[in-house]
Amino acid sequence: MTKAALSDSATIGRINVIPAILQVISETTGLRFAAVARVTEARWTALAVLDTFGFGVAVGGELDAATTLCNEIRAAQHTIVIDHASQDEAYRDHPTPRLYGFESYIAVPVFRSDGSFFGTICALDPLPRALKGSAIQPMMEAFARLLSIQIESEESAQRTEIALEKERQIAGLREKFIAVLGHDLRNPLFAITAGAELLSKRLTDERSRTIAEHILTSGHRATQLVRDVLDFARGRLGDGIPLNMQPCPDLDQALRHVAGELQRVHPGRRIELDIGDLSGMNCDRERICQVLSNLIANALQHGDEHGAIRVSARIAGDQFILGVHNSGEPIAPTIMAQMFEPFSHPATAAPQVGLGLGLYIAKQIALAHGGYMDVQSSATAGTLFSLHLPLEQAAPPAGRPANP
Repeated sequence: MTKAALSDSATIGRINVIPAILQVISETTGLRFAAVARVTEARWTALAVLDTFGFGVAVGGELDAATTLCNEIRAAQHTIVIDHASQDEAYRDHPTPRLYGFESYIAVPVFRSDGSFFGTICALDPLPRALKGSAIQPMMEAFARLLSIQIESEESAQRTEIALEKERQIAGLREKFIAVLGHDLRNPLFAITAGAELLSKRLTDERSRTIAEHILTSGHRATQLVRDVLDFARGRLGDGIPLNMQPCPDLDQALRHVAGELQRVHPGRRIELDIGDLSGMNCDRERICQVLSNLIANALQHGDEHGAIRVSARIAGDQFILGVHNSGEPIAPTIMAQMFEPFSHPATAAPQVGLGLGLYIAKQIALAHGGYMDVQSSATAGTLFSLHLPLEQAAPPAGRPANP
């Protein structure tokens, strides 16, 4: 069989009702050979067969289409019914009944849902049968319509399965790419930062030590950029930002540590903390700290440099809420709509720090936890970014995508 015929045979083979249909046809008509056939201009191919008298054609068997009556059905697209071929005015001199040795015959066309011709449901017997003028032809045509629907359903399911398999393969390649990217970028950066840190401690010359410290700072910055790019790739291209969900009785301490580190880096700014009892939290602590770090960094960059940055974290009802507030110019409505999109920067002439992925990653972490990010901004109230997580979140398993 050709590749197309093999595919058609597999499709028909998955339609479980076909053997029962052929059995009903045979018992109702008395015709001892019944088949579903794929009919093209060149070939008649048996896709399903019920043969109780030894006609000799099995599933996969092929005939020259020109020698069959099914070929005439393909051309004219109408049903053929013969009670007694040797006495039928239209078929007594026809070569096909004599070639295949049948007297009684019925075949109905089967069409695809788009109207194109697929093949036939046909039945025959070497003995005459009373087929015309009975309910047999309408029954066969109803079976043909049912088969048409089933074929479309099976082929659609196959197309979907093939598409899903391709997507799984592509997803696997994406994950491998992300893993290789992370490995190949992080290793040399680790060597650079480790070497720079060692030099900054051992060098006695002030100028050389300053250069080493500058290399160390740049290495840390590059490491953070790599981390952001990998998180972006996981969120958009891979299986999503992975989570390590566990009880976090010390989450409040971890958040205070993050804020303290950023305060030390920016001694001229004021970061105020209002962190309550968070001992009941179940989350990925490192990811929540990453959200806070990104939000504070955003406030440091875009907020009023003379105003305080206020960090709050509390459990309110059935939610954990982490907020970072800063004063300064409000966010324009046009920018607000794109705040959590990747590579988003305010449209200003000031030089931009980073890739513009911090808020996007914060949103992905929120979604991965089953929560969401929110922002409110006005000239009088300032700007407040907040993370909302349900305490009993049905968080997706690690690796599941967080939809943007």
